[in-house]
Amino acid sequence: MGQKGSSGLFRAVSAFGVVGFVRFLEGYYIVLITKRRKMADIGGHAIYKIEDTNMIYIPNDSVRVTHPDEARYLRIFQNVDLSSNFYFSYSYDLSHSLQYNLTVLRMPLEMLKSETTQNRQESFDIFEDEGLITQGGSGVFGICSEPYMKYVWNGELLDIIKNAVHRDWLLYIIHGFCGQSKLLIYGRPVYVTLIARRSSKFAGTRFLKRGANCEGDVANEVETEQILCDASVMSFTAGSYSSYVQVRGSVPLYWSQDISTMMPKPPITLDQADPFAHVAALHFDQMFQRFGSPIIILNLVKEREKRKHERILSEELVAAVTYLNQFLPPEHTIVYIPWDMAKYTKSKLCNVLDRLNVIAESVVKKTGFFVNRPDSYCSILRPDEKWNELGGCVIPTGRLQTGILRTNCVDCLDRTNTAQFMVGKCALAYQLYSLGLIDKPNLQFDTDAVRLFEELYEDHGDTLSLQYGGSQLVHRVKTYRKIAPWTQHSKDIMQTLSRYYSNAFSDADRQDSINLFLGVFHPTEGKPHLWELPTDFYLHHKNTMRLLPTRRSYTYWWTPEVIKHLPLPYDEVICAANLKKLIVKTFHKYEEEIDIHNEFFRPYELSSFDDTFCLAMTSSARDFMPKTVGIDPSPFTVRKPDETGKSVLGNKSNREEAVLQRKTAASAPPPPSEEAMSSSSEDDSGTDREEEGSVSQRSTPVKMTDSGDSAKVTENVAQPMKELYGINLSDGLSEEDFSIYSRFVQLGQSQHKQDKNSQQPCSRCSDGVIKLTPISAFSQDNIYEVQPPRVDRKSTDIFQAHIQASQGIMQPLGKEDASMYREYIRNRYL
Repeated sequence: MGQKGSSGLFRAVSAFGVVGFVRFLEGYYIVLITKRRKMADIGGHAIYKIEDTNMIYIPNDSVRVTHPDEARYLRIFQNVDLSSNFYFSYSYDLSHSLQYNLTVLRMPLEMLKSETTQNRQESFDIFEDEGLITQGGSGVFGICSEPYMKYVWNGELLDIIKNAVHRDWLLYIIHGFCGQSKLLIYGRPVYVTLIARRSSKFAGTRFLKRGANCEGDVANEVETEQILCDASVMSFTAGSYSSYVQVRGSVPLYWSQDISTMMPKPPITLDQADPFAHVAALHFDQMFQRFGSPIIILNLVKEREKRKHERILSEELVAAVTYLNQFLPPEHTIVYIPWDMAKYTKSKLCNVLDRLNVIAESVVKKTGFFVNRPDSYCSILRPDEKWNELGGCVIPTGRLQTGILRTNCVDCLDRTNTAQFMVGKCALAYQLYSLGLIDKPNLQFDTDAVRLFEELYEDHGDTLSLQYGGSQLVHRVKTYRKIAPWTQHSKDIMQTLSRYYSNAFSDADRQDSINLFLGVFHPTEGKPHLWELPTDFYLHHKNTMRLLPTRRSYTYWWTPEVIKHLPLPYDEVICAANLKKLIVKTFHKYEEEIDIHNEFFRPYELSSFDDTFCLAMTSSARDFMPKTVGIDPSPFTVRKPDETGKSVLGNKSNREEAVLQRKTAASAPPPPSEEAMSSSSEDDSGTDREEEGSVSQRSTPVKMTDSGDSAKVTENVAQPMKELYGINLSDGLSEEDFSIYSRFVQLGQSQHKQDKNSQQPCSRCSDGVIKLTPISAFSQDNIYEVQPPRVDRKSTDIFQAHIQASQGIMQPLGKEDASMYREYIRNRYL
C-alpha cells in the first residue's frame, strides 16, 4: 500500500485469500483472510477453516469523506464472526456435492471443448491434476463449474469484481460445519468426512426466521454430506470414494412465532393462506432439480397435543403434499413419513432408535448412495439381500444417489440431528460394504466406528445449533438411547437457558448482521437505516415490494425440463444448459498450482510430524480403541461402555502419562516370576552383583524348590518371553538366523576399522556375508562400496503391477489367481 506524503510502498497485511469487497456509506473495504487452519483433505484437495480476517479501507485518507453512521454499520458487519465455521478450498468446489463434482469430471472432453470454445478463458481448476491429459503433450485440462450460489455466503461481496478480475481471485466460502476423522481398519486408513452447507437464502436466527419465503427458500436449510474415502490412494480417478447427502430445513409454509410474549414456546401462527401450496411447490421444484427423485419427507413434529401447537404444521404440510402429489407422475411422487418422535421418547415400551433404524433402512434403499467404483467381485459371488434391494442409479463406473431425505421438526435441531445420525449410520454401513471393508452392510452401536461417527455428528449438531438457536444441542443420541449420565440433565437445563437468553436478547442484532453481510439490505443515503426498520419481512419477501412477472400454474407446478430427466437430478444431466456452466483451463502437468504432493506435504514450510494434519486428526485407534493388551483391534467389534480410548487419554496429562508408560514398558525386561517379584524392590539397592549361577544374598529369603518345581518356574519364566519376543532364548539359532547375525558382525567390524591397508579379506567368511570395499582415501572417516542386492524378474513384475494399480491400471486376473480365490470363497462361505 502507499500513502500520500510517503515514498514507495509498504506491506500492510499478508493474506491467504480475498473474501470480498463491501461498501456502506463511504468507500469500499476489502476483507482478507489472514489466518487459516486445515480441516479436511478430499482427494488431495485441502479444505480450510477461516481463523482470522482483516478489513482494510481502500480509499486514501486524504480523499475520505466521513459519515456519522459509517462506524455503526462497520460494527454490525463485523458482528458476523468470519472465524466461526466459515470454510473454503482453493481447488475443490465446496458448494456442490462430491457426486456432482466427480460427475462433471467424467464428462467427455470433446463435448466440453465444443460447447465452451467461445467462452474459454483462463480459469481455476477444481480438480487440479485429476483432469484429462491432452493427446501428444504434457498439458492437462482442468474442469471448473459455476458454484451453487445458494450455499455461497460471500457471493454478494464478490459480485462487484466478478467480471473485472481473473477467475483465480474469486474464492467462494461456505458456512456450516466441516469435520474429518480417520477410521483405521487393521492399519488401513479410511477417512470419514462430514460437510454441512448452510443456505444463504432466507438465513437468520431461530424465532426470527421460520417457514419459507416467496421464492421457496426455507429457514435453517442445511445440506449434510458424509464422504467416505480409502486414504491409501489419494486420487479421484484411481481412489475409492463414496458419499451420501441429506437435508434439513423448516416446514415450507408461511408461518412464524411471536416472540414479544416472552414465552419459552411462543404460539405458532400461519401468516398467509396458501390453498394451492405455491411456496411448497417452489421449494420441492428446487429439490427435484438438485437431487432428483424420490423426495422423502421425515416429519418429526408432534401429532397429538392437548393444545394445538406443533400439530398445526403437520396438518398444513400433509395438505400441501397431498395437493402437489396428485399432479406428479406416480413413480415420482413425494413420500411423506410422519413420526411423533417426542411421543415415542416418553414411552418406556418403545425404543426410539430401533424405530429410526427401520425408517433409515427404507430411506437408504430408496435413494441409494454415490460410489465411484463398480460393485466388487466378492459382492457378486455372495450377494447380500439388502444390497440387491438398494435403489439409486447403477452406472458402469459405480452408483449414483437419486433422491433425498428431507428431515424436519419445529426447530430442525435436536430431534432432526438424531434422526439424521441414524440415517447416516445406516448409509455408512452400505458405504463401507461397497468399498469392500465389511462383509455385511450393518453396523452396531458401541463399536469404534460408530462411536467415531457419533462424535462427528454431535460436533456437527452442536455447531449448527449454535448458529441457528444460540446454544448447543439439548438432546443428544445418548439421551434417546437412555444411557446419558445423570450429570447430563443439568447440562441440558443450562443449554435450554442459554438458548432462551440468546433468542430473547441477542438474536435481533445477529439477524441485522446476517442481513447486512449477505447483501439483503444495502445502506443508501436518504433512506431508513437498518436499525430503523420495524421488520425485515419486506427484505426477504420480494413479492411484497413489486409484482412478480409470472405466476406458476397451479397444476403443472414443476419445471418441465426437470421432470423429464427424473429420477436423475437435472443439475447433473449432460445438456446444453449445464455445459454452459463449465469452463476448461489448460495446465502444464508440472505446474505448482496443480501439484498435489506439494499441497499435501508442504516441503517449503518448516513443519513437524506432530503438526501434520493426517496424524493430528481424530483416529479410531488412538481415541476410541481400548488400550487393553490383546483386545480385538477391529473398529467393528462391540465394546463395553467403559472400554474406550477417550477415558484413558481424556486429557493432556493422561495422554503424556500413557506415552511415558508405553516407553517404559518397551524398554523394560521381561516380567519375572512370582518369587522374583517379591524381592524386586530390594534388588536395586545392591551395588555389586554376583556372577551368573551364584546364590544372590538378599534380605528376603528365597523359597527353595525341588527339581519338579524348578521346571515349573522355568516354564513360567519362558512363557512370557515367548509371548513378548516370539522366541525362546534357550533354543538354538537356526542357520538362517546365524547367517544374518554373521553379516551384522561383519558390518560392525568393517565400520570400526580405521586403517585402509590393514583390512584383509576374510577367507573364513561364508558366501552370504556382505564384503565391504573401502573407496575413500581418508582412513579416519571411510566410505565403503556396497553392491545392491539383485532382484529377480518375478519380484520386479509384482512391483510394477503395484505401481500401475495405484494409477488405476489393473492387471487382468490370471487363471491361477481366479481358481485360488474361488477355492477360498468355497471353503469359507459355502
